Amino acid sequence: MNVLGIETSCDETGVAIYSAERGLLAHQLYSQVELHAEYGGVVPELASRDHVRKLVPLIRATLEQAKMTGTDIQGIAYTAGPGLAGALLSGAAVARSLAWTWQVPAVEVHHMEGHLLAPMLEENPPEFPFVALLVSGGHTMLVKVEGIGRYRLLGESLDDAAGEAFDKTAKMLGLGYPGGPVLAERAQQGDAERFRFPRPMTDRPGLDFSFSGLKTYALTTMQKESVGLQGDRLETLKNDIARAFEDAVVDTLVIKCRRAVRESGVKTLVLGGGVAANQRLRDKMNRMMEEENGNAFYPRLDFCTDNGAMIAYAGWQRLKAGESTGLAFQARPRWSLMELQAP
Repeated sequence: MNVLGIETSCDETGVAIYSAERGLLAHQLYSQVELHAEYGGVVPELASRDHVRKLVPLIRATLEQAKMTGTDIQGIAYTAGPGLAGALLSGAAVARSLAWTWQVPAVEVHHMEGHLLAPMLEENPPEFPFVALLVSGGHTMLVKVEGIGRYRLLGESLDDAAGEAFDKTAKMLGLGYPGGPVLAERAQQGDAERFRFPRPMTDRPGLDFSFSGLKTYALTTMQKESVGLQGDRLETLKNDIARAFEDAVVDTLVIKCRRAVRESGVKTLVLGGGVAANQRLRDKMNRMMEEENGNAFYPRLDFCTDNGAMIAYAGWQRLKAGESTGLAFQARPRWSLMELQAP
């Protein structure tokens, strides 16, 4: 079975083809970063229109890359949620139209299930069961995974997700857009000893997260320490605050993951989502799992951010079990991962 995957949940248009026999055959990705940069964040209407413009050319390019035509596709998978309603509908409409035209089944995919299964695309995939940390701009959650669709929520963010906190803190510091990667880059130049920010909710039991207060702590530190500073001294301060903020987020995630691994008794940890690309997080998580006599698994950097490959793979898992979506389709801007069932 060859599955065409379409991802349009936010500001990246992703298309890929996954083969049950040969693995990932092709993938294309278009980012709207430049489009939204002048606004300092994603503009939903502009995102939706850009998906409409880019989807068909990307699908053609992906088929060409795989040396295929529409007649070689046996199923279509598309992101139905969570995400921006207009963006989701753009992908869903194209996916359902192609499925009707090519007379193949289509299946809706949960965006976070795609991130959760992205490491399965690598040469050395993890085996079930495992603990997954899904950490992106919109979600931070710990999930125990027994198999496809067999998920148990262990903990989640009570306010800002980690990626959202990165973006908002970068914006408050005036570091530009997209905030997360820029803040991480500036943190590399920062002094790790100058500031120590709190590690929120690590002094109490539980596996939930809270990063809103940490974002405020960074803002008040900036306001207090920047009085009278200009030029290089001000930029140095921003670097040091970025480093303290990143260290606090990374340490918090590592502490919570260690708890989850110990409490669940599972020695395999999977990371997915945009923040999983952070190198400091990967390094510290690897060391922690070595101390716990376990292993950590990550998708390649290209598949940490939104992409069509993870949607094609997740869709293949459900299509091969006989799942499909009818001609009527919908967007699910809010859709809990815990609502999913095993195929």
